[in-house]
Amino acid sequence: MDTNNQGGDGLRRKLSPMHVWAIAFGCIIGWGSFVNPGKKFLPNSGVAGTAIAMVLGAVVMMIIAFSYAYMVPKYPKAGGEFTFTKMSFGKITAYICGWFLVAAYLTNVPMNSTAIGLIVDGLDGGADILKWGFHYSIAGFDVYLGEMLFAMAILIVFAVLNMLGVKKAAIVQTLLAVGLGVSVLTLTIAALASPNATLENVSPWWGFDKSAAVAAATEGKFTSVDEFAHSGTMGIMSAILATFAIAPWAFVGFDTIPQAAEEFKFSYKKVSVIMIIAIIFGAFVYTANNTIAAAALANWPELIVESSSTPWLLLAAAEKLLGTFGKVLVGVAVSCAVLSGIMGFYLASSRLMYSMAKEGYLPAVFGKTSKRFGTPNNAMLFCLAVSLLGPILGREALGWFVDMSAIGASIGYGFTCLSTLKTMKRDGDGNRFLKVMAIVGCIFSVSFMVLQLVPIPGLKGVHFGKESYIMLAVWIVLGVIFYFTRNRKAHLETAQAADGTEGDPQA
Repeated sequence: MDTNNQGGDGLRRKLSPMHVWAIAFGCIIGWGSFVNPGKKFLPNSGVAGTAIAMVLGAVVMMIIAFSYAYMVPKYPKAGGEFTFTKMSFGKITAYICGWFLVAAYLTNVPMNSTAIGLIVDGLDGGADILKWGFHYSIAGFDVYLGEMLFAMAILIVFAVLNMLGVKKAAIVQTLLAVGLGVSVLTLTIAALASPNATLENVSPWWGFDKSAAVAAATEGKFTSVDEFAHSGTMGIMSAILATFAIAPWAFVGFDTIPQAAEEFKFSYKKVSVIMIIAIIFGAFVYTANNTIAAAALANWPELIVESSSTPWLLLAAAEKLLGTFGKVLVGVAVSCAVLSGIMGFYLASSRLMYSMAKEGYLPAVFGKTSKRFGTPNNAMLFCLAVSLLGPILGREALGWFVDMSAIGASIGYGFTCLSTLKTMKRDGDGNRFLKVMAIVGCIFSVSFMVLQLVPIPGLKGVHFGKESYIMLAVWIVLGVIFYFTRNRKAHLETAQAADGTEGDPQA
């Protein structure tokens, strides 16, 4: 008999500190850290702007992490920010927080799945082994049946693995996280030791106006990316803020730790240390990948401007530095990142849905756990169903998912810091340092949302694109409809129970 799961119902305490670190780190580093040097980081921010933004982002996340470390021992239940908000501000506010957190976590699963085809494309030497069957285009990118089926198979396998027990999933997650870290560290050492990686290659340091450069190239007027380089105070500020604005997406993952709080088999006092270590590792990988991609490729600006799709700069850089072994190394690293991201966000999303269902915000079926494995398998199946849409949308939807994840994470961070302030006042504990950290965390959370949602004159490439605004609007409408539908049903069930008509088919 499992003493951690009386009656065979509920989550089970199986996770060690190493397991929890692997979940957080694996969620922080996904496909985006490998493709975004060519898609977002280098064109928008350059090497210098990205490095500064990532360091600042890591510092801000550490500040916010203090609030998580305070709240987890107070409410050691699955649900994390949702639970904190419910206990501090009530049901409606908690629903808003939880709904956007679902967007933050669940969008990361299909976002990682869209990378699987590109990994194979980059490593198969141009054989295009997955480009078969019918295909179509979304946002200028071709989506093939072969790529869809392969990505869907991976999503199904990892969903099933999650359903077979949290300890099995955590062991696999730890192996993937260690493989990711070792691979990136090896590539970094190779870049530092290689004469092919030079500081001269990283210019323009602060990135450039990609839209203007591409337009000039289309008209045959493009001569050098230097004429489009970000410069001056506003240009440099735009470069830094363009990446800093998506720091909530970049580091989303450290906050998945509270989602598994009911499954810890260690002291909650270790939460802050685990979070900070995961954030530091994440900042290192983002900065290292971006810097290596630029330092090893003298023509990286031209590759970005001239490519019809997002160029995989890091893969080209690794091949230049280490030949075939470099490609294999990147293949291992990005595979570990993608698979650990899928695994970790499956866990976080399903636990959040489980918690919301237990509180009556979602259908009760999502609040049930497997008596054999102690996992919320119904919630997991829903996450799988939604994630299977990712391979259908294709890789160019990556940027839209990034924006949705960033706004959802920002809302979760803000509510956690606000909950910390209210709980400290109510319980009369904490200290001045924690209060200051929570206030600063609130300010940065709101700042992230403003940068993401509000176009600011003079700052380019910072706020949402049109498609992201549409996705956000759809998500809000769905949330409103779902809330009132569920709320109406709950009132009906209460009324039926009160007048004795519950279960009456004529009622």
